[in-house]
Amino acid sequence: MAQTLRQMAGADPNPHKLANSAVLMIDAQLEYVSGRMPCDGVEAALEQGGKLIAKARTAGRPVIHIQHKGASGGVFDPDTDNFLIAPQVAPAGDEPVINKGLPNAFAGTNLEEVFRGLGCDSLIIAGFMTHMCVSTTARAALDLGIPCSVVADACATRDLPDAEGGVVRGRDLHRMELVALSHRFCPIAQSVNDIV
Repeated sequence: MAQTLRQMAGADPNPHKLANSAVLMIDAQLEYVSGRMPCDGVEAALEQGGKLIAKARTAGRPVIHIQHKGASGGVFDPDTDNFLIAPQVAPAGDEPVINKGLPNAFAGTNLEEVFRGLGCDSLIIAGFMTHMCVSTTARAALDLGIPCSVVADACATRDLPDAEGGVVRGRDLHRMELVALSHRFCPIAQSVNDIV
């Protein structure tokens, strides 16, 4: 039977719990809803992301928002509505919003400093896109010694062309990327309900 490296090492298969974690909502911006890069299943993922944030707020847990800042005239143009965070997961109160310019939310930002200042044990990651900024950030967290989990139903990605002239559906790419992350980098929570 196939096993992940985490299973071979006897790592805890359970996702981290909200009670000891901060929520990291990555790039939940309108570019992925009504812009040039709509994601497969984006509305359902935003609904679940909203539930995740609501649970965090009710429990008094920190929520950190990451917002990708693109160049003028490109995707995530800060002068357009597509730069805005979707209303389902919009920041509230003094929740930090950190702008980034690279897929890894730690690169060139103060995310690590903000997280460590919260005194939390782990990060619970959600957002967009599963195969890109979510995955890159989760992989970087391992390098930094920051335990994390990814919430599957609060993430999504988009259809992409393959090298053979076909298209890989976003839902399939999402599933495969979560499999890859679970191999070594972090446990996966299939649902928001799995982290409470």
